[in-house]
This record gives sequence, structure tokens and C-alpha cells, in this order.
Amino acid sequence: MDLKPRQLKYLEALAASGCTSPVSRQDLVSVCEDTGLYTCPPSWITQDSTRKAGRGLYDLPELAQVSPKETTTPAPVQSASPAAVQGAVESVAVEVAAPANFAMGMTGGERATLVPPRFDGYVAWGHFSDVEKIVRSRQFYPIFVTGLSGNGKTLMVEQVCAKLKRENYRVNITRQTDEDDLLGGFRLINGNTVWVDGPVVSAMKNGGVLLLDEIDLGSANMMCLQPVLEGKGVFLKKIGQWVTPAEGFTIFATANTKGKGSEDGRFVGTGIMNEAMLDRFPVTLEQPYPTRATERKILAKAGCDDKDFAEHLTSWAEIIRKSFYEGAVDEIISTRRLVDIVNAWRIFGGDKTKAIAMCLARFDDDTREAFLSLYGKVDAEADMETTEEDSEGVTTSSDTECPF
Repeated sequence: MDLKPRQLKYLEALAASGCTSPVSRQDLVSVCEDTGLYTCPPSWITQDSTRKAGRGLYDLPELAQVSPKETTTPAPVQSASPAAVQGAVESVAVEVAAPANFAMGMTGGERATLVPPRFDGYVAWGHFSDVEKIVRSRQFYPIFVTGLSGNGKTLMVEQVCAKLKRENYRVNITRQTDEDDLLGGFRLINGNTVWVDGPVVSAMKNGGVLLLDEIDLGSANMMCLQPVLEGKGVFLKKIGQWVTPAEGFTIFATANTKGKGSEDGRFVGTGIMNEAMLDRFPVTLEQPYPTRATERKILAKAGCDDKDFAEHLTSWAEIIRKSFYEGAVDEIISTRRLVDIVNAWRIFGGDKTKAIAMCLARFDDDTREAFLSLYGKVDAEADMETTEEDSEGVTTSSDTECPF
């Protein structure tokens, strides 16, 4: 067919996103959102019966003849000369360089790997739209995301970046994380002492999204990020270079606490964060667990085609969570654990008892047995009783008193 200019641009955008024929409806929607060329998948594709290749799939042979438009890679910022290197490093052969990313000489194609892949099983919910607006605005606006484990905080930020095709620099914070890990330092490469930008500086130079995961596990060394959190830039004193953030740079930090430590000891290693650092996050997003309706969608995406099983799992998890919030039990069932159960259920041929028991094995005996007993009450058709001789090594007893 003869393509109109807008149709050609749309095909070029599809090709640039890596799509090949047949194309899924989800990819069509994604490119519409990213380009603004159409408000919904164009009818010249979806309404053409000759293009239908299956449920939600469309043939686009024209993609093979369309070359995606090349994108330009920002020029690297020049680093200081060797003369700027002070102290002991002056006595060695030093080559000062400013790579576009973590690795020296990373190409534009390699940088593209920093854009997270789209996760087909993801269900957008909660603060997803707010995070998307922030990232899409390309303004510097640090966000602190807090919530219990396994409720999708990190995945939400990654999937927003995947949708908008933005580079995501994820750093997992630990007590040992220091300025050298974050801002950069000298590395021995091929016998030469070479300066290598850290993920924070790389994200600043490239206008990327910096994700500080589990920030409440960090130490006082995190205070090196104070000027970065102000959006003013940072001075790399080891090479005498001032780095200002490029347009689009912003920061998300995730944590299981609000930076005040974990009084109940559930999140061992988290500490009380510096108030001055916390105050540099203008907004805190509190991430709860999804509603039952949302969790059913998540489990369906995870491969649970048994609606009754999904209904029972979400009901069971909701009861446990209410009991946890009321202080009746010390453990909780996260959304991640429900997905784990569904995955085990699929692997082991639809055996509910085995799937649930295996995924509860991390809890102490009393908690595991109580949770199993509760599921047996929620799902009358499930046989949740196992014995010490269970061939899979899962030992539970239906005689345990259930606290629910």
C-alpha cells in the first residue's frame, strides 16, 4: 500500500522500538503513547482483516522495508586533564576519561541496554501514572517511594522507564556503598589508572533516571549525594571536574521504611537516615499492596488461568494482611509471593497444595501451618494436609491451631 507521511513515521517508530511483524496490539499502543501520532492503534492496521495474524497480532510486512531513524548520542563531557589528579595518583601513569556510562567507551547501542525491557506481565496500578508524569516531564523532581516488601516499588519505576524508553540507572544500596561506588573513582585498566564515572554521574551526564534501591540500607556515606539531590550538580574533587545534570535527569529512591529505621526488626540493616537528606525529597509516595481486583489481574498475567484459584489466593492474602496490620500475626503474604505460588503451581502441574506449601517454607513452622490451614478454609476444595513423610520434604500438620 502507498503510505502517507504519518503512517510512514508510525512504522519508523515501530521499527525503532524493535518491533517485527507480526506486531502485538500492546506494542501498537505503546508506540502511540510514545509518539503521539495516534491516540489509539491506527484503524488502517487494526481494521484491515488482511493484517490479522492472530488474537491481538497484526501483520506489518512493511516493517522489513522501513529503516528506523537514527538517534544521536549526547557527546561525552570532557574530564579534567591528568594534571588535575592530586596526591598519590600523580606518581602513576594516569589516563583521565569520561565514559558515557559505567564502562569505558560504551557505545550508543550498549547504552540502549540501560532502557529496561517491557515486562508483558506487568499491571500498571497505584502511583504508576504519577511516576510516569514525573519522568515524562523531564524535570528534576526527586521522589521517595516507601512500602512493605514485594509490592512492586522498584518494578513500577523500571516499567515507567521501559514505557517511555528512558535510561534507568539502578543502584542497589548497602551499608558498604560509598562515594567511590556512586560518583566514580580510579580503576586499573590495562595497566593504567583510569577515572571511571559512577552510575550517579553517568545518569546526570546522560539525563537518565537514577534509581537508588533500598536507600534506607545506606550509611552516612550517602551524604555525598546532597548536592545531587538539590539538582545543582556535583564537584568531582579527585579530578577537579564540575558536573551539571542534563535535562531529564531525576532521582527515585525506594525503601521499606520512611528512613526512620525498623522498630520491629523486620527489615534488618535499615537505619535512621539523615534528616537533611530526607528533606531533599519533596514528595514521598506510600505504596500499599494492590487491591484484590488488581492482584487478580496480576496473577492472570502471571499465568493463572484458574479464576477460582486466583480468587482464593487474593482472599487468603487479604485476610493475612488484615491480621498482620492488627498485630495478630507477625508475617505477611506479599504480591510477589502470590506470583511465586502461581509460578510453582504452573511448574508442578496445577498442584495447589505443593505450590503453596513450597512457597511458605521460608516461614517458621507455626506460621506456615497456620497459613496453610487458613487457605484450606478459604478454598474448600483444596486438600492442604501433608505429613512428615511428604516426598517433597514439606512438613505441615492440619492439627495446628489457626489464629485466624
